[in-house]
Amino acid sequence: MKPDPREAIWGEHKDIIEQRLTALDPDLEQYVREFAYGTVYARGVLPAKTQELLAVVMLCALGNPSELKTHLRGALNNGASELELRETLLFAIPYLGFPRVIGAFGLLQEVLSKLK
Repeated sequence: MKPDPREAIWGEHKDIIEQRLTALDPDLEQYVREFAYGTVYARGVLPAKTQELLAVVMLCALGNPSELKTHLRGALNNGASELELRETLLFAIPYLGFPRVIGAFGLLQEVLSKLK
């Protein structure tokens, strides 16, 4: 059986995230678990760190702060360094603009402060 990518991405927040999704809608939690993580993330072609760096940029583009924080932590949990996250966000500026990236840096600071 393949390892559950949610364990490596969500870490200690897994139960809280699952409960939040289930409270929003049980079918939503099932779709996230089965499709997003059980199918897309589990393909195994891209390394987990790369998947998480991509998720960070896409969530930055969408402006989803709570999900972005989850995947900033997930990137760190999967081997991305603080420097790699910073460079990923800086690389996004020409494509996403300063306001989105500034917001993402604020969330990164929040995530990092809780780890120290």
